[in-house]
Amino acid sequence: MSERIVILGAGESGTGAALLAKVKAHDVFVSDQAPIKERYKGELTTHNIAFEEGQHTAEKILSAQLIIKSPGITDKAEIVKKIKASGIPMIDEIEFASLHTKGRIIAITGTNGKTTTTLLTYHLMKSAGLNVALAGNVGFSMARQVVEKNYDWFVVEVSSFQLDGTKTFSPQVAILLNITPDHLDRYSYSMQEYTNSKFRIIQNMGASQHFIYCEDDATIHNEIKNRKVIPTQISMSLHSSSTAPVFFDGEKMKFQLNDIFNISQSETTLRGPHNLINTMAAVSAAYLEGVSLESIRAGLKTFKNAPHRLESVATIDGVEFVNDSKATNVDAVVYALGSFDKPIVWIAGGVDKGNDYSQLTDLVRDKVKALICLGVDNAKLKDAFRPFVASISETQNVKDLVSKALEEAASGDVVLLSPACASFDLFRNYEDRGDQFRKAVLDRKETAEETKK
Repeated sequence: MSERIVILGAGESGTGAALLAKVKAHDVFVSDQAPIKERYKGELTTHNIAFEEGQHTAEKILSAQLIIKSPGITDKAEIVKKIKASGIPMIDEIEFASLHTKGRIIAITGTNGKTTTTLLTYHLMKSAGLNVALAGNVGFSMARQVVEKNYDWFVVEVSSFQLDGTKTFSPQVAILLNITPDHLDRYSYSMQEYTNSKFRIIQNMGASQHFIYCEDDATIHNEIKNRKVIPTQISMSLHSSSTAPVFFDGEKMKFQLNDIFNISQSETTLRGPHNLINTMAAVSAAYLEGVSLESIRAGLKTFKNAPHRLESVATIDGVEFVNDSKATNVDAVVYALGSFDKPIVWIAGGVDKGNDYSQLTDLVRDKVKALICLGVDNAKLKDAFRPFVASISETQNVKDLVSKALEEAASGDVVLLSPACASFDLFRNYEDRGDQFRKAVLDRKETAEETKK
């Protein structure tokens, strides 16, 4: 039966939901308080989907039988308050899409590492020849993918905001990588509320489904003890003393699943301890969904991660430049600094999100030879690390940044952009920051090579 469905937000998520609702013959209306990007506006127009931009007209929205809310819209928005008061059901696009597919879903969440794990899981399945879609926070919306093709599998990156809008969502495999403080302004500054949001990923799962998680994460470990977890648990650990069926013994990743097998990190294209967890999660999910070990090993060798995640940009005069601009919180920087055994010239700074830098003290003392602050206000960073770093400087110019880094570094060192902060003081977003850094490094490399000719 056709019903009136209103979609709030006309980005990738909202437009995908609108297309799916239209295909299912519903009366669809899209409302976005901001201007709608031309490509999405064009799609809505082409498919005869009514929309408004620059406003939310309450009369048009509150006449719906179902609301699909884009995850970026907070519960504090006035229109959301009105919807809740009206009692109209409100869900997320991921929930809506899952209701309209028979494909098996692998869902990945966590504060850090979920994009890498999602991309790797998808790559392992795609390179094995499976009919699989990449969806969610990475790639296209799941709803759009449901419209475009009848996929057998969906590998979906799911944020806490998306999980908040799920009611019946039930993935075949759920991966929870870690839970550390982030986005707490959306959760009344309550770590427990944020944790509850992450655990919604397993709320509808049954015993025949699999829940893969990192038992080393203190928050996850404590929650597992205090919750009734119905899906089959597969824990992961970086400690050889662990009883987890998937763990790192100090040399190899060990998998005790239906079969027992080992994989070395040197057989993969990823580095760093955090990527051991990401790799163990992706390999476990692909294996449980039927990908052969032979195909998994081949896929691990050909995987290329998304930009701005420990991305090796270039080597200039023996100095490797690494772009980790996606590291916008302290936990991500812990992983980054721990990924290198060479002396590091560390580039950090931007908009501080209430960071506690104390957890970086030992790593910085042991590994960082120089700190270059890239931001408008660097006082907190400088105060935090002045006792532990011999050289601290600052700049707001990326080209100047590369020159400073080369002055500080010696052949064999690593220059690591891993900011621990948001980027909005000097850049549009973390991608813009990483892109400018990459360009400046490559320009400097080209100049150095021309000089040598």
